Amino acid sequence: MPATRLDEIDRKILAELQADGRMTNVELARRVGISAPPCLRRVRTLEESGYIRGYHAEVDARELGFEVQVYAMVGLQSQAEADLSAFEDRCRAWSLVRECNMLNGEVDFMLKCVAPDLSTFQRFLTEELTAADNVASVKTSLVIRCAKDEPGVPFDVLEERLSQSA
Repeated sequence: MPATRLDEIDRKILAELQADGRMTNVELARRVGISAPPCLRRVRTLEESGYIRGYHAEVDARELGFEVQVYAMVGLQSQAEADLSAFEDRCRAWSLVRECNMLNGEVDFMLKCVAPDLSTFQRFLTEELTAADNVASVKTSLVIRCAKDEPGVPFDVLEERLSQSA
């Protein structure tokens, strides 16, 4: 279902839940300007339609002892669909890989990896990632600090675009 089929209330619900997925249905309904029962029905419909894929706690990796975040740019020897899918399956199995995106251009995949320390990441890099079938090259960049980590989508941009097309 494309975003244009969502009405303003649905988009407000999504924006509010994206900002705070723990709020009660009563609070959500108050914020979007409707009563609680229809709000709950709308949330369930948004979940069933795939707009809401889940609810997660945002944990502080550093507080938990994960001091190292690395982006790994991976080039594969073969880009046949079966080989791409096999690499994606492999990435899903690696717990240090938190994100895996296939890219267009020189690099085939960008992986976001999180590790407790540099030696753990180095062991993963040498024993798992570079040793994996079909991996031709790996370039890594260590994150020094994060200036912005905003999950989800920019609803203000969506609203602006929809208001211009109306």
